[in-house]
Amino acid sequence: MSFLFGSRSSKTFKPKKNIPEGSHQYELLKHAEATLGSGNLRMAVMLPEGEDLNEWVAVNTVDFFNQINMLYGTITDFCTEESCPVMSAGPKYEYHWADGTNIKKPIKCSAPKYIDYLMTWVQDQLDDETLFPSKIGVPFPKNFMSVAKTILKRLFRVYAHIYHQHFDPVIQLQEEAHLNTSFKHFIFFVQEATAPTHWQWEPLIQFVPGI
Repeated sequence: MSFLFGSRSSKTFKPKKNIPEGSHQYELLKHAEATLGSGNLRMAVMLPEGEDLNEWVAVNTVDFFNQINMLYGTITDFCTEESCPVMSAGPKYEYHWADGTNIKKPIKCSAPKYIDYLMTWVQDQLDDETLFPSKIGVPFPKNFMSVAKTILKRLFRVYAHIYHQHFDPVIQLQEEAHLNTSFKHFIFFVQEATAPTHWQWEPLIQFVPGI
């Protein structure tokens, strides 16, 4: 939800993904923003009564892409090839990139390169109308939830990297409240929307500060 970030966080890493005004998904986004504005994050992630789970997950996946896009955009000056030669979240977790299409074998790369690969890949998925249909009456594919879970799992790695490698600059920029709220919202949504599937994120979540 862009209103979380105030006027300072106008810089984004990739172009913002917009949900068309007047669409049902846009109305769902506005409903989520209104609920989130009440301050109740647990309530904000619950599937509205009578709504389709796939559509709810789609709307929120787009929104989290935009949130992380803005958050990472604020610290790109600190996340460089020199400062972050590998994509990691502390000493125990290192991420190698593969998308199964252009890069089939996981490669070791710097954090800015990894995040560029990741966000470009997510953009491509969100722009694919066969995966994320925006028109009323167009069904979601059978593998939609699997694709959405993969997107969310990979977006989580950007949060983890920011916390472990760049939390001091986040504090200096006075963005920690925005980061913490966004991350809590993200975790609550994943727990609610993907239950009872276990993503085995608990060991990683526990050492990310700010929860």
